[in-house]
Amino acid sequence: MNLKPDVVVIGAGAAGLMCALTAGYAGRRVLVLDHANKAGKKILMSGGGRCNFTNLATQPANFFSANPHFCISALKRYRPEHFLELVERHAIEHVEKAPGQLFCVDSSRPILDMLLTECDWAGVGIHLKTEVTRVERCGEGMRLESSLGRIDSGAVVIATGGLSIPTLGATGFGYDIARQFGLAVTETRAALVPFTLTSQFKERVAALAGVACEVEVSCRGGRYREPMLFTHRGLSGPAMLQISSYWRPGDELVIDLLPGIDAFEALTEARRHTPKRRLSSWLGERLPKRLAQALVEWHGGDGTLAEQSNAELQAWRERLNAWRLKPAATEGWRTAEVTLGGVDTEAISSKTFEVAGLAQLRFIGEVLDVTGELGGYNFQWAWASGVACGLAL
Repeated sequence: MNLKPDVVVIGAGAAGLMCALTAGYAGRRVLVLDHANKAGKKILMSGGGRCNFTNLATQPANFFSANPHFCISALKRYRPEHFLELVERHAIEHVEKAPGQLFCVDSSRPILDMLLTECDWAGVGIHLKTEVTRVERCGEGMRLESSLGRIDSGAVVIATGGLSIPTLGATGFGYDIARQFGLAVTETRAALVPFTLTSQFKERVAALAGVACEVEVSCRGGRYREPMLFTHRGLSGPAMLQISSYWRPGDELVIDLLPGIDAFEALTEARRHTPKRRLSSWLGERLPKRLAQALVEWHGGDGTLAEQSNAELQAWRERLNAWRLKPAATEGWRTAEVTLGGVDTEAISSKTFEVAGLAQLRFIGEVLDVTGELGGYNFQWAWASGVACGLAL
């Protein structure tokens, strides 16, 4: 089969579909290829199956990159309200689950259906279960060898994502293509991912699986105040997913279990006014009861507040306001929501996403070294980079 589209987009995920439909509406003949058997698998599972499709407060400061200015142009040109307008045109019910974070009401499916419908209206061809075995420059265009046959195209857009969640089809294909054309790839790490604990701590927290509480966690200059969730394997929840983008093996996490409360001052005051009150009772009013009881057991048993010396109350301040914990690892690519790092943006245009000296080749979305925080930012980057590239093809 000898196909000659204007543009081939490799990757039928969020960024790839957005780029394809944008270029299609601009009059380009667009072909999307993906090795998976379904388009948009990551869209469907995101946000607990409800797709946190954008964040109204998106700013460049919400992104990690070795080149932090790179994302500014695309994010300014295609803002959250632009995508929200598209969502509302398709009458997709949505809810603001947390400030700025927009989710589908019931299921992620309408977002994917919207993108596929728009691709259809824009005349985009989508071929799934298609392997691309070679990408090379061919004169003023590009040539691909694939399971469809040879495809000659004016341009190729790599929208293959990162390494997170390989069961959904994630591979390092995009990085391989980048290196083939002489581009650097920054170190890649699993991000927005839960932590596992050493055997000692794992045994302690196993009984707390399912318990959640708001904490403030810090590591390497990063700090987040969000819920934390105890699991059978370790620690999860938004706070842990967020701080995982800062954490490196061997680092400690500092966890404040009572954010906004100085435990020593509060306990000293309680000892003065209610000396006969038990420590476990005081903790149980401020923390989930299972966690309060576990803390008392871990640190030497219960007692009245009157029995606690100043030194002991200071020790409780450390345990409650600055619990120092060294995770064993993260859960890795298996459950990571995104990939930190990727194709170095120094040789990529922030306006067109073309490779310097090779305008026929472009990279968008998660495959690039641009990674958002938790909360809809990574989808907004997918939409913004896809539109910017699509308009420039």
